Amino acid sequence: MKKYLLAFSLSSVIALSGCTTFDAYTGEQKTTNTTKGAGIGAGSALLLSYLANKDKSSSERKKRMLRDAGIGAIVGGGVGYYMDTQEAKLRKQLRSTGVSVERNGDTINLIMPGNITFPTNADSLKADFYEVLDSVALVLEEFDKTIIVVAGYTDSKGSDTYNQSLSEKRANSVASYLKTKKVKPARFDVVGFGEKSPIADNTTDEGRALNRRVELSLLPITE
Repeated sequence: MKKYLLAFSLSSVIALSGCTTFDAYTGEQKTTNTTKGAGIGAGSALLLSYLANKDKSSSERKKRMLRDAGIGAIVGGGVGYYMDTQEAKLRKQLRSTGVSVERNGDTINLIMPGNITFPTNADSLKADFYEVLDSVALVLEEFDKTIIVVAGYTDSKGSDTYNQSLSEKRANSVASYLKTKKVKPARFDVVGFGEKSPIADNTTDEGRALNRRVELSLLPITE
């Protein structure tokens, strides 16, 4: 029986100095500024740890996800092309929306800042963000040979317990909406990280605004 694995590695996920982002407003490629410490998508290392430390049945869980979703694997050396094409379509769909597209190796990250996704201290999506998620869903449905990890993050204001709960609820809100748009539920893994892994300075209003976010990580499945 063929074994299906998520095609990601430690070097491709957390080597932020080698990743590139595309400005959501201009579409121009930008190199992540690692000299400032954490940057957009800094939750990648935390995400990798989360995936690597799943319970003992994580391998079987992945197989069930693939079986239930009816997903095939990307064959041979076609992973790069598959993710390149998907990335290009996402950048086209998301230009001028405020959502950033980041590429780390064969993983694509969509960074959705809190100011365009949710009202303050709420977990219900803003009405004008539905159209953005509709654009994302179209690409996710077309490129179905990926696992979609939806991760929520908060700033450091409030208690750890409150922030953890809010991050989980926000991640679930995004995932739940995408599931209503023909994106198969079995492809999703939803998690909240609370105030862990900030990407900016939590002592400033601007920094906290950046830290309040939801990230979608698209991980290709290979044989």
